[in-house]
Amino acid sequence: MLKKEIVENMKHIVDNCMGDSKSACTTTCPMNTDVKKYIALMGANRGEEAIKVIREELFTPRILGRVCAHPCESACRRAKEDEAISIAGLKRYIADNYDNPDMWDLSKKDSTGKKVAIIGFGPAGAQGAITLLKEGHEVTIFEKNSFSGGMLRYGIPEYRLPRDIIESEFDLINRLGGKVKFNIEVGKDICFETLEKEYDAVLVSIGKQIGRKDKALDNHDAKGILTAVEFLKEISLTRESKEAKGNILTVGGGDVAMDCARSALRLKNSKNSYVLFLEKNLEALTASKHEVESAMAEGVKFIPSFGIKEILINKEGRVNEVIIKKCESLFNENGEFSPKFNEKEIEKIDIDTLIFAIGQGVDLTINSGERFQFNKKSLQNEKNPKIFYAGDCASSNIVVQAMAEGRRAAKSIIRFLNNEDVWMGRDIALEGGKSETKLYLPTEYLPESWNLDSKIKRRKGEELDPKERIKTFLEVEKTFTYKIALEEAGRCLQCECKLCMKECMMMPEYTSCPKELFKEYLEKGYENMDMNIAYSCNECKQCTIKCPNSFEIRENFMEMRREYVKANGDISPLDGHTGLDDGQELECSKKYSVTIPGKKQTKYVLIPGCTVPASFPELVEETYEHMKKTLGEDNVGIILQCCAKPTEIIGETKLFEERYSRVQKEIDEIEADVIVTLCPSCYLTYEKYSGRNVISYWDLMKEEIGIPKDKKDIGKDSDVIFNIHDSCPTRYVTSHHDSIRWVLSQLGYKVEEMANIREKTRCCGVGGMLGCINADLYKRIVDRRVSDATQDHIISYCGSCRGSMEFGGLDSLHILQLIHDSCYYKKDAKKRSDNYGLHNRLEVKRRVSK
Repeated sequence: MLKKEIVENMKHIVDNCMGDSKSACTTTCPMNTDVKKYIALMGANRGEEAIKVIREELFTPRILGRVCAHPCESACRRAKEDEAISIAGLKRYIADNYDNPDMWDLSKKDSTGKKVAIIGFGPAGAQGAITLLKEGHEVTIFEKNSFSGGMLRYGIPEYRLPRDIIESEFDLINRLGGKVKFNIEVGKDICFETLEKEYDAVLVSIGKQIGRKDKALDNHDAKGILTAVEFLKEISLTRESKEAKGNILTVGGGDVAMDCARSALRLKNSKNSYVLFLEKNLEALTASKHEVESAMAEGVKFIPSFGIKEILINKEGRVNEVIIKKCESLFNENGEFSPKFNEKEIEKIDIDTLIFAIGQGVDLTINSGERFQFNKKSLQNEKNPKIFYAGDCASSNIVVQAMAEGRRAAKSIIRFLNNEDVWMGRDIALEGGKSETKLYLPTEYLPESWNLDSKIKRRKGEELDPKERIKTFLEVEKTFTYKIALEEAGRCLQCECKLCMKECMMMPEYTSCPKELFKEYLEKGYENMDMNIAYSCNECKQCTIKCPNSFEIRENFMEMRREYVKANGDISPLDGHTGLDDGQELECSKKYSVTIPGKKQTKYVLIPGCTVPASFPELVEETYEHMKKTLGEDNVGIILQCCAKPTEIIGETKLFEERYSRVQKEIDEIEADVIVTLCPSCYLTYEKYSGRNVISYWDLMKEEIGIPKDKKDIGKDSDVIFNIHDSCPTRYVTSHHDSIRWVLSQLGYKVEEMANIREKTRCCGVGGMLGCINADLYKRIVDRRVSDATQDHIISYCGSCRGSMEFGGLDSLHILQLIHDSCYYKKDAKKRSDNYGLHNRLEVKRRVSK
């Protein structure tokens, strides 16, 4: 059974890992559009695939590319650094250039015989119709106006959204077999009760088509005073206004106010267009920044921090002047909207038309003037289960929210028609409700080269000349060019937290992210999982280093190894470890071991480990002699015996304890004060278990004894430039990194740092004894580490690392070869692993015992 803390650690990873978290742009999109994916496809010049991804969720990509309030951009990670990706602009480019009605998905299930009535042909009703039609239900839409689109058509000016685009995209409903009855107003031309009787379900999706005036003001109903709704609807139908003329003042600070002010400039009988708002400046407006900028460019004049005090009219009963008062604050001490005015600071403005853009509401006539009562999640009427709501009349404020509610209501209707619970098992976050992602990457974790100058500035589409465009209702903003689209797509950070998966070469073979893997462990139990997973970890800790949350993953696998061993009679269950165990036993045996104490006391004992003695017996002797010369023969001893670290690594705890006890016995008997190591794994083992001070030979040289005197600057004439491979077991022992580089500088050799060094070094492949059970993965890890090299010659200070780097094709040396041999040149390059073996251990024993 795994230790409690290991299980808790796995639960912690499952609960907090961001590996499967969607990017913020996707989770904040009410329709959950895979923004990251389609931008990546666009960046790769795969527009045909990108439009397919968009259309998986959105039937109006060209519309939304122009008028979406794009909450996705507000959540964009890039916005925290400079400017958000122009997601809407890229969607528009993709849709305008690659969308093809012949490729639209018109598939739907067989007819169910069920009939659904939808009231309102705006984005909510249309999306609801699509979802229901594809499920096989018959849909009839009742629209009181003459055209499709709802408030898309009657509330958004043509210069922002051309009408042919609305017609084109809404045609999908017709192509799916939906029936649309225009000029039919429910409650007037047909009774709501009739729909209830004749249809199996009714979806109410009417928009906010009732404008609002400030009725607290005298003369609010005078001639020349309009609501934004009626003003924009008339312009949408006729491109003119019978009532608006002269100096036109719009009151409000949102996008609707900008639409009114900009539309006013395009009227034949207009002179000036003003916007009056309570906010202190343009930056404080709720209107989109680009809408404000466009209005300014066109000549709209802004009047900040003022509200209307009085409306004055002429003798014909038409507004001709307003008195405005200074707004000193918008909110009270509780943060509630409660404007405070200075009644003494007033001004007068001559106007001919006043447009109130201060809000709009839903016509509740079909519900006897009462507000609709419905479940906020399922959107089902609380009293009549046949009735559902979506869009403006429910709770949405923007187009894409309305679509999400239309889809959610349709899914509820589908369940209702199937006599199923309308909400059980559903998640509001996945159906357009407020959703947040766990995913957040600190700046240092952003992709490499994210902040190149070429990727800083947000791209914009060209616009028609402001002086010319106000003469017509032609579309103002142009679609991105191909070049601009690619550049903007290249700014996307492609947010995801799979840094550990990109670094680790083992986990991707078994999982998509740590959360998925450890969730499986918790559900199935480690004993029912593939043992090779735990044994393929090479203990390098790079996963933890790369993880923004610093999850400890290695120890989970190590504990599993120990448990697998316990269940197998304290021996590794994997056949690949049999040879390792046999070799460990020989390396710990008396035949291949020897202990020589100092002549008087053993202040320092050299324990050279296993790999270096098996490779370079003469270098072990030279190291021993160097220590005796500098520290005194009386003070220096040597123990040639294995610490049994590989046994511990594969989880054989009891066997490790027994084997390690043999070398500990030798340490204790000679009463050594300081252990000097040549092996990073030995260093950590003795530091943990020996109870003695432990120092590496490299640190000993730098701190106390120096390099051999005759080796000073020996390499200054060498034609070799070396890379240094740092050992991953001692990645946090920074003194080793510093000392190795000091040694090489003392020797006079030239060094060039390779990628991923010091604390961020990568495993050579040997870690975790991986090569014993997964040779293919071992080779790939070796090759990946070799690819970090910038030179053909590499120095290691671990015997196993040296062998791996040679296996990977580099001219690989152990640091001892430079310390104790003659000057090294390129011509000296050769393979050195062929002579590896226990016979060299015996040679070391012979040399130090003489």
